[in-house]
Amino acid sequence: MGKIILTGDRPTGRLHLGHYVGSLRRRVELQESGAFERIFIMIADAQALTDNADNPEKVRQNIIEVALDYLSAGLDPEKSTLFIQSQVPELCELAFYYMNLVTVQRLQRNPTVKAEITLRGFAESAVEGDTQQRQGIPVGFFTYPVSQASDITAFKATTVPAGEDQEPMIEQTREIVHKFNTVYGPVLVEPEILLPDNAACLRLPGTDGKAKMSKSLGNCIYLSDTADEVKKKVMGMYTDPDHLRVEDPGKVEGNTVFTYLDAFCRPEHFAAYLPEYASLDELKAHYRRGGLGDVKVKRLLIAVLNETLDPIRARRKHYEGRIREVYDILRRGSEEARKTAAGTLDEVRAAMKINYFTDEALIEEQARAYAAKQ
Repeated sequence: MGKIILTGDRPTGRLHLGHYVGSLRRRVELQESGAFERIFIMIADAQALTDNADNPEKVRQNIIEVALDYLSAGLDPEKSTLFIQSQVPELCELAFYYMNLVTVQRLQRNPTVKAEITLRGFAESAVEGDTQQRQGIPVGFFTYPVSQASDITAFKATTVPAGEDQEPMIEQTREIVHKFNTVYGPVLVEPEILLPDNAACLRLPGTDGKAKMSKSLGNCIYLSDTADEVKKKVMGMYTDPDHLRVEDPGKVEGNTVFTYLDAFCRPEHFAAYLPEYASLDELKAHYRRGGLGDVKVKRLLIAVLNETLDPIRARRKHYEGRIREVYDILRRGSEEARKTAAGTLDEVRAAMKINYFTDEALIEEQARAYAAKQ
């Protein structure tokens, strides 16, 4: 069996540069590499509903936003299968069976689950009147590592491109695969995580310098932002708070502008936009010793980001005029994904001995046994 990719995003809003450098750009590169037999890209709406059950319209409206971002970033429906999670019901059935292989205690130890529970504001016993916490942890949200294992194994994915924060989730999937194969037989495939190859892309900070770019924090640059919106956001970006004057020495480490340049800047950008410097290292050295203002560095970043986003904007405009075509792409992809998942589910049912109507040997054996009693 060749190498297979499964990855995706929750449709809770437009995708931003954090998604782009963390996984989306890499997905396109992998798609074009020819190294993978199949690539499945999932819009994880069912997972998004685990903490948005009271606002399904938010998830519904963002399906098209994520699909447009996928297509505008360069994902090709002729090379990658783009599908909607909820339209593949086999995934839910697999998750139900996998839940028997995972303990509550193991889920509670998953650091990604714990971090996400805190991030979403869930609490086991919120104080009355506390509007900052949401009462109780939904079972669906608590068990989403099991759901993710279902998504990955349904397509027998060998490779999951993701950020480092997802490593505990992939490890839990491997545990489920190992347990299933030990109990029922060698049916499922253990996946490996594929981390970004650029250290700056492991976790792109928000424009305010916070550890993570997040829609809820309002510190994102979106793939669909206009050139003017990008300029405004970069000009307000967090830098070195002690770099008050141009002549002051500045810190590059923890400086959001330089983190973004690490993620996006290439040597040819200097010849095009800042020819007095030969490389990013030379620019950093000047900033560290003083004499280089933040505005000049930000202008370079604006030019670099807009050069990156211009072709994405152009493709998005193309597809925004063809929304019915986008939905048709998702429908066809979901049908294809469902066929693949159904094949895996058939194997799982057979291994678990719950394939009652297709197990001719069982039916024949019992028919003979009961006929002998007549």
